[in-house]
Amino acid sequence: MKNKTKKVGKHTIKFDNPPKIISTYSIVGPKEGQGPLKTYFDEILSDDTCGKDSFEKAESDMMHTAIKSAIERVKLKEENIDYLFAGDLLNQITSSTFAARQLNIPFFGLYGACSTMAESLSIAAMFIDGDFATNVVASTSSHFSSSERQFRFPLEYGCQRCGTCQWTVTGSGAMVLSKEGNFPGITYVTTGVVKDYGVKDVNNMGAAMAPAAVDTIYRHFQDTGRKPDYYDVIATGDLGRVGKEITSKLLNEYGCDIRANYVDCGDIIFDEKVQKTDAGGSGCGCSAVVMAGYFYKKLMRKEITTMLLISTGALMSTTSSLQGESIPGIAHAVAIEFKDDYSPLKK
Repeated sequence: MKNKTKKVGKHTIKFDNPPKIISTYSIVGPKEGQGPLKTYFDEILSDDTCGKDSFEKAESDMMHTAIKSAIERVKLKEENIDYLFAGDLLNQITSSTFAARQLNIPFFGLYGACSTMAESLSIAAMFIDGDFATNVVASTSSHFSSSERQFRFPLEYGCQRCGTCQWTVTGSGAMVLSKEGNFPGITYVTTGVVKDYGVKDVNNMGAAMAPAAVDTIYRHFQDTGRKPDYYDVIATGDLGRVGKEITSKLLNEYGCDIRANYVDCGDIIFDEKVQKTDAGGSGCGCSAVVMAGYFYKKLMRKEITTMLLISTGALMSTTSSLQGESIPGIAHAVAIEFKDDYSPLKK
């Protein structure tokens, strides 16, 4: 007897009973709080150090606040959460582990660079659908200042930025997933494949990550049989203006035109002309806060009912870049829908 599989095609999982996103919380830094999406974020910091003596400690504090607040928003307690899936950009994902040490929740630390929000949502949804958990939290964070000095230059150096550079988002987003409730549900996840087209420029993350985004988006539509116009919004996470343009062009060459409903979180979180953010936003916190803040509120208001979130990550390190390695990319896709009846998924 053949085992029943929930796989659709080679890279996609379908949830007949979609795990629900029952709560979110988004916290951002001052610069993000001055951008076009400022009214959608739950908390805007006036001090990006959070009163701590380092930016790294501030980032961990942001994540702890986001996780605790998302749990409390639906009147749950730490003991009601079965697992925490979280990650960030810092060495040994210290923002996440140091936040988790203050929480009495079983913890899985994840690293997918800027793709980690979709990665954590994917695995959290699988755990719930597989009856391994009832309530799970998915969270990520990033901080401009901690990322700059780890991956680029000390802030004191005053390095001149180029047009393809992206501004790492200071922020953290957390989402609580559960089995039941009248909330947006995760219907499909498409897991990405590592792609590397030889880009070595650490100041052009969009170009490095775009091939992975193209591959995952294309595979999602191939696996599910859906067309781009099924979704109200197709949102890549962290490509910025340059990566978005490359992704749109390459997909169009594949006969997959997503231009009518395609946005990038890094492209919309800042106003480049006013805020001088070059190619836009990036970082683990970018798709996290835009999803947990902006898109989740639009879903709850039924301003949109279907969206595909594709968080993208550049899987490089300071060591690999200094050794002359190219930059591998990864992208994971999560289909999120808010419907009164999910029964068509069971057909």
